[in-house]
Amino acid sequence: MSRPDVCIVIVSYNTRELTLRCLRELLASRTPDVRFDIVVVENASQDGSADAIAEQFPEVRLVRLTENVGWGRGVNRGAVAGDSDYLLLINPDTVPVGQPVADLMRFARQRPAHRIYTGRTLHADGTDDGHSCLGLPSLWSQFTFATGLSTVFRRRHWANPENLPGYDRRSVREVPAVSGCFLLIERALFNRLGGFDPQLFLYSDDIDICTRAGALGARPVLYPGATLIHVGGASSSSDGQRLKILRGKVTYLRRHWSPARSRLGVGLLVAGVGLRAVGKRLLGTDRARGVNWVNLWRQRGTWVAGWPPVDEPRPPHDPDGVRPDRPADASPVG
Repeated sequence: MSRPDVCIVIVSYNTRELTLRCLRELLASRTPDVRFDIVVVENASQDGSADAIAEQFPEVRLVRLTENVGWGRGVNRGAVAGDSDYLLLINPDTVPVGQPVADLMRFARQRPAHRIYTGRTLHADGTDDGHSCLGLPSLWSQFTFATGLSTVFRRRHWANPENLPGYDRRSVREVPAVSGCFLLIERALFNRLGGFDPQLFLYSDDIDICTRAGALGARPVLYPGATLIHVGGASSSSDGQRLKILRGKVTYLRRHWSPARSRLGVGLLVAGVGLRAVGKRLLGTDRARGVNWVNLWRQRGTWVAGWPPVDEPRPPHDPDGVRPDRPADASPVG
């Protein structure tokens, strides 16, 4: 059998119906000129996802994990289960529009020097959800968060540079970082980087790999001709998810900034959460976008510590000998 052009890796965690829909639509979007393989890493869900995937999609390679290892480590395990020159990471809460896999792969073949690619992620109404590309953390972005400017002027790029509000995602352009919800990466680069940092259980893992790839000369790029409907993402506003976001950000800062600069950056994060907690107490404001800043302030000892170190082999090695349910020589989809 011919080797697939790209391996699609989906990390699933308690998203049974969304994952099944995503797989159904992906398989329906196949084109003759781009052959793809699909690997689903089932992160020990409790909703019957693994059995449903195995039953309904026998052509999909399924990696069953016995514990939730997080997103980046899940991708690493899925990556070693496939064989292709490119890896495409897609969230299970997305739905293809047209043929996004083929569209993004054709663009990558035309522009191989970029090495990391994304498309557009849209709301159900077709408007851009702003999640496919991101800005890198800076002292300025930490300052605007600490002072509340990023909340008061969240639609202004100068005040909210990490979320890139007002960014034109309708034209081809190089971007600071690509979101893991729709990320195409050259496998040789992925392997050279050792995949995703296993310490980053969740959040900032995509920014971390783009930062490390940029140091090797990669130039992440947005191609608007490839699009997905991003039907999920609302859970990221919950207290638990916001705590994970902060843990990821703190870990990233300590990974990539000098000790003095990272201490300042983390201090600004603490100040920003404290400011919002005080605002909630004094002004009686409602929970901003579902976030209870008072609770997050009380839990600052947890998120200021970041994510704990993880000792795990990284790609191109096979972590813990995990093998997919489907044989490695199974026919590629497409």
